[in-house]
Amino acid sequence: MQYKVAIIGAGPAGYFAAQALQNLQNEDRTFAIDLIERLPTPWGLVRSGVAPDHPKIKTVAKVFEKIAADPNFRLFANVEIGAEITVAQLAEKYDAVVIATGSSLGKKLGIAGEDLYGSMSAADFVPWYNAHPDFADLEVPLNCGTAVVIGAGNVAMDVARMLALDPSELDSTDTADHAIDAFKRSTVRDVYISARRGPEHAAFTSPELRELAKLEHTNVIIAREDIEEAISRAGDAPKKEVKSNLDAMALLADNEKTSHDRTMHFLFQHTPKEILGSNLVEGIVYSTPKGEVTIKCGLVITAIGYHAASIDGVYDENGKVINVEGRVKDNIYVVGWAKRGPSGVIGTNKSDAAAVMELLISDLKSPKSNGNITDLLSNQRVVDQSGWQRINLAEIAAGDPLGKPRVKIVNYSELVTAALKRI
Repeated sequence: MQYKVAIIGAGPAGYFAAQALQNLQNEDRTFAIDLIERLPTPWGLVRSGVAPDHPKIKTVAKVFEKIAADPNFRLFANVEIGAEITVAQLAEKYDAVVIATGSSLGKKLGIAGEDLYGSMSAADFVPWYNAHPDFADLEVPLNCGTAVVIGAGNVAMDVARMLALDPSELDSTDTADHAIDAFKRSTVRDVYISARRGPEHAAFTSPELRELAKLEHTNVIIAREDIEEAISRAGDAPKKEVKSNLDAMALLADNEKTSHDRTMHFLFQHTPKEILGSNLVEGIVYSTPKGEVTIKCGLVITAIGYHAASIDGVYDENGKVINVEGRVKDNIYVVGWAKRGPSGVIGTNKSDAAAVMELLISDLKSPKSNGNITDLLSNQRVVDQSGWQRINLAEIAAGDPLGKPRVKIVNYSELVTAALKRI
């Protein structure tokens, strides 16, 4: 018997859900999988979230392409669910619908001044420099000397690093052209990355921390006193990842100081209280164990977490789709960040999706035979797998003479034109 499954969202969680279903096929059941994506391009955060100067992480895309090569797999990109086509309509036509839409909205600090010009979320800044078409026209004020990044995870570190490194280091990456131009005009020279709690609670990963020592044109400043106090608070038997992080931070704290004009500063036990300014950001006030501290700056970027955007007919609560172990309701399921919140790395989605697909299979009944998404499409200019391949090849070809992995197409209409172009 062949079952039809629609997966909404072509990021890592969506692809790993498709892979899990492919792996669970046997003599008695196969799966026809339709992967539906709002953007003209798939891959989700692998394309628009991973830092451009970390290309190795993006090699997981090769796994996605292998999944897409299955003859029972179809891509429907440039199709938005929740507008003309609803989840309920898909649920009527498919044996199961899997929501894999991620968490795309940045959480708020909830402090005064957060809405000033020059205060923004990493949920906007990161896709801006990664050529996400929704954020191509974002205004990022880089005409200041100091920027502040709030957060203690790898996203915060990526943001701080992108602001603090010499922009020439991005010339060989797939950073959006408009972002490289902006970084080269930038007057930012001091970047502060601040965390509410001590170093022992930071969610950075040690490989990311160790890479900071390799920055050729940027000083990295961590106070040795902060690390020593954190080691003391962590006790004699800290968790493995905590010890690894503290060891990496200690090495950074002991690094010989250089005379670079670009510097990344780590601040711990700094709780943001207010962003200062009348029409635009002029500074930020922190509460610290030693009293209030004010840093003058012109840009504040928050990287304190994400929550899921609502989908018509599917409700979210506390930043994620309401579910029980991945079951939403009826024949609707959820995987990835939309299921569990923004936690884990890209690979975490693989085990998560596999577990939910096991549940999905245990719930299957007789296959439905009343059509699929093609019955619901009207005038949408759908980008299928071959259309995506045309975009992909065009971007790679544009990047090759420049020594880049690709030059990303940013504009929606240009993406669709490239997809539909016949060679």
